[in-house]
Amino acid sequence: MASGYRNGSAKGGVKVDRPLSVNSNIRSSSIKSKPSPSPYNSHGLRRSSPGSLGGSAGPVKDDSAVSGRVRVAVRLRPRNAEELVADADFADCVELQPELKRLKLRKNNWDSDTYEFDEVLTEFASQKRVYEVVAKPVVESVLDGYNGTVMAYGQTGTGKTFTLGRLGEEDTADRGIMVRSMEDILADISPETDSVSVSYLQLYMETIQDLLDPANDNIPIVEDPKTGDVSLPGATQVEIRDQQSFVELLRLGEAHRFAANTKLNTESSRSHAILMVHVKRSVKGRDSFLSSDNENTSHLVKTLKPPLLRKGKLVVVDLAGSERIDKSGSEGHTLEEAKSINLSLSALGKCINALAENSAHVPVRDSKLTRLLRDSFGGTARTSLVVTIGPSPRHRGETASTIMFGQRAMKVENMVRIKEEFDYKSLARRLDIQLDKLIAENERQQKAFEDEIGRITLDAQNRISAAERSHADALEKERLKYQRDYMESIKKLEEQWAIEKQKRSNNQNGVGTKDGCLDKTCNGEDTAVSISEEVAEVKKELENELRLKKAAEEEVNNLKSQLAQWKRSEAAGNAEIIKLRKMLEDEAHQKMKLEEEITILKSQLLQLSFEAEETRRSLDRGGPGKIFNGLDSLVTQVRHPHARDPGNGHKASIAKLFEQVGLQKILSLLESEDADVRIHAVKVVANLAAEEANQEKIVEAGGLTSLLMLLSSSEDEMIRRVAAGAIANLAMNEKNQELIMAQGGINLLSMTAADAEDPQTLRMVAGAIANLCGNDKLQTKLRGEGGIKALLGMVRCGHPDVLAQVARGIANFAKCESRASTQGAKTGKSLLIDDGALPWIVQNANNEASPIRRHIELALCHLAQHVNAKDMISGGALWELVRISRDCSREDIRNLAHRTLTSSPTFQAELRRLRIEC
Repeated sequence: MASGYRNGSAKGGVKVDRPLSVNSNIRSSSIKSKPSPSPYNSHGLRRSSPGSLGGSAGPVKDDSAVSGRVRVAVRLRPRNAEELVADADFADCVELQPELKRLKLRKNNWDSDTYEFDEVLTEFASQKRVYEVVAKPVVESVLDGYNGTVMAYGQTGTGKTFTLGRLGEEDTADRGIMVRSMEDILADISPETDSVSVSYLQLYMETIQDLLDPANDNIPIVEDPKTGDVSLPGATQVEIRDQQSFVELLRLGEAHRFAANTKLNTESSRSHAILMVHVKRSVKGRDSFLSSDNENTSHLVKTLKPPLLRKGKLVVVDLAGSERIDKSGSEGHTLEEAKSINLSLSALGKCINALAENSAHVPVRDSKLTRLLRDSFGGTARTSLVVTIGPSPRHRGETASTIMFGQRAMKVENMVRIKEEFDYKSLARRLDIQLDKLIAENERQQKAFEDEIGRITLDAQNRISAAERSHADALEKERLKYQRDYMESIKKLEEQWAIEKQKRSNNQNGVGTKDGCLDKTCNGEDTAVSISEEVAEVKKELENELRLKKAAEEEVNNLKSQLAQWKRSEAAGNAEIIKLRKMLEDEAHQKMKLEEEITILKSQLLQLSFEAEETRRSLDRGGPGKIFNGLDSLVTQVRHPHARDPGNGHKASIAKLFEQVGLQKILSLLESEDADVRIHAVKVVANLAAEEANQEKIVEAGGLTSLLMLLSSSEDEMIRRVAAGAIANLAMNEKNQELIMAQGGINLLSMTAADAEDPQTLRMVAGAIANLCGNDKLQTKLRGEGGIKALLGMVRCGHPDVLAQVARGIANFAKCESRASTQGAKTGKSLLIDDGALPWIVQNANNEASPIRRHIELALCHLAQHVNAKDMISGGALWELVRISRDCSREDIRNLAHRTLTSSPTFQAELRRLRIEC
């Protein structure tokens, strides 16, 4: 590399950033046209334009793909020490006009050729300026999920390696594109959810070698037969966490790269260096989670949202310099290296020529370099090319060749496409973890329940045993007490009876005198009184004993009743135990059902990982009327496991889901409080509405009313977009069109068109209105409720898909007006012309996009009725009708335009006045 770049930073101030444009048609004439506006603003920031949606690679067309031209910048190297001496008497062969983005290549002192590029960088442009102009837009696209390529091309010694691979360890201002790109990537990603990995390779003598593992010196190129994507699975990938480790990796790779000393460059690279940076980003706000519901365990999975993963790949290619053998002085093995380098660069030039000329055959397989860059030129990557040139007049031929290579590269169009996929592996891992947690929680709850049942049973048994012992002890004490009292009373009575008997015997044996007899009589009377008192006392004591006995019997009865009550309590406790055991059996049965559901779910999750790629392709193939069909079927199947056919190797169709889940249940989810559930439900309804057989059922079940309500009440952009798409599908049926108009659908669609900014939402709304425009009966009402104004208002978006739907609606409306006029109906001036549609129609009659142009041409032919002829002439439409009758690619439209011109006296008179033959 020349010393002007090797030994120090370029001089000069930093100019205002003017990023390269994406879409423009550059011609390699002496004075070029200005490039079209860039998709980036003046500060290099990304716009939220439809260009960020991407498209598919290969032969499959994708509506979301955006054409992006290869952006080319030219950088002039200052004179090195040798040129300062050898060319001191000669002027530079290159003159730069950076403010006009022009370059003049002098043939001699009086003649020069002028070329225009996307950016012209002088010898004073700083490394930071070069990075922001050439590489920063590509890096930002990679962070958004696109593939991107930055490549340097030029003669050996003109500063390619300095521009791309300079490490800038002595002076940070010298850092090249590789180091600065990684700085921006690491600053933008999140280490917790995102990852960055790097491979560093060289293509040497048609052999791909790993600069990080020199032993890996023959890496094969693998191409996906379906998508055409090129990959190098054998290359070493190193995950990058910080800038220092990346710089160490570049230093290691540069140490293994082949270089040689030639007459043109003391450190000439003898191989093409390729740095591949793989960025994986998880889209925020779409994290997946699971939640369990104990009240309804049959529906374990409540919410399933696969994480969205964006994969971007940045490829930085430092091509080996082209060289002439007589100038470089290469010989021996260096000569063989030079031949291999020139052959690979020649193959690259042939491919770019074929792409620039839209050739049917592109010789991609002529070289491994062209196979590796298949995605960068004519593929799906956003590509920036910096061509490096020197000022020396001695190398004017090589400089001219480099400039022409850049001019041809500017004509190459890529279909930029975002790389998004659903992270089913991460989802499966999270589901496995959640399932393990649920199983462990269920086992823990079951063990706690069993322990509680055992505790309650043991406590009941202990309480019953204690009550029985207490009652038995109380009964025994009472019985012993009353028995003892009874025996004591009997013993007292026997003693008193014996005393009385002894007294009586003593009285019967006494003899005495008269006085003595009198005394005996008196004593006998006293004794009789005493005995009667004793008997009365004994009777009283017997009555007391009887009362005590009765009280004891009542106490015994009370105790017996308490015992019976305790026995009833024991029976109730036993019944409770039986009930708890039954509950335990039910829990065991429920556990078995839960384990069966878990088994089914695991099998489904295993199948999901194999179906991920198929689901992604299904999403990519979905048309404007059948959006979001893959993800919603998958989510519905996971939420309703039995709605999936386990014997089928592919996912269940929408019709199968319709039969198994039921339309009413799907429509009821449109009113769910969960926004995600509403999104999934409206997507399923949109896909069902795409099938004509389902449309009548959806309308009869109230689906049209629900969709219109969502369109008017929801603030979620995705729900409004999909609801508008579903209404567009339903509007393909004439009967449904009248229902939509009767329920105020055109007003809702017009308000949505006025509020929405997203191109895809506008595309759906325009498609629905376009379908309604094709109904002859609704024309006056549709125009009266602002349908035509809403259709014309959406052209502010500028997205080709939206404009195509607007043009289709205008063509349908004009066709209905033409048909009414042909059938003899009295019609005045066209409602389209009254609403001011003619200027836009004339302006886009020759639009580059064929769908827009075809519909506009058809609309012009139908508008050109006798009553509209004067307005058409004054609005400039006559010239477009003449062009259509001559140059239109479709014969039917060409013939219709010719008949319209020849059948109108007003047109014929104007053509004769202008002396134009039709």
